Amino acid sequence: MSPQPAPAPLLIACALGIEQFALRAGGRGGAGGPVTVLRTGMGPRAAERSVTRVLADPALAGAAVLATGFCAGLAPGMHPGDLVVAEETRDPAGTVPCVGTDLLVKELVRTVPGRTVHTGPLTGSDHVVRGQERSDLLTTGAIAVDMESAATLLSAVRTGERPVAAVRVVVDAPEHELVRIGTLRGGISAFRVLRTVLPAFYEWHRSLLLPRR
Repeated sequence: MSPQPAPAPLLIACALGIEQFALRAGGRGGAGGPVTVLRTGMGPRAAERSVTRVLADPALAGAAVLATGFCAGLAPGMHPGDLVVAEETRDPAGTVPCVGTDLLVKELVRTVPGRTVHTGPLTGSDHVVRGQERSDLLTTGAIAVDMESAATLLSAVRTGERPVAAVRVVVDAPEHELVRIGTLRGGISAFRVLRTVLPAFYEWHRSLLLPRR
């Protein structure tokens, strides 16, 4: 009997130490294969460098890549702690379609009950977005913005064909900008949500390992 191939690994990329801490606090139990949580550093250039370097490791050949962490919501009515599942990521360097969006939404609703999950395009920026710029990005159809997801996924698919996705937790929104009183409360809410999302990521990854019919 021939040995079964090793399951494809999962690379979860985030930018900040606090994001990495939240993900590690969520535990690793239930993963369908080897999992690496990568802290890329802040900004698109740091994300591009880190993801390209890590995916050059033969141990991560064919790895699924999921970008996560905090984001700024663009649409009115968004609140800190809401979840954003990207249908695609976009920035001036390119657009990358995401895989398994519907499954991620389903699993996040089950894993984090009571939290609103938004789906749509996730746009990239090289700086913190506020005020009118946030409104301008909303007119492009994007529902949220962060600094690393687009660069992460574009770097991932440039290194080889692989499934990619992005899930972000809203830390500020049009009515709850970072410069306002209440930022700390919003950050705590987003942290608590990010700490709970790993089971949904693992289910997404496991679904990719199932044989296609």
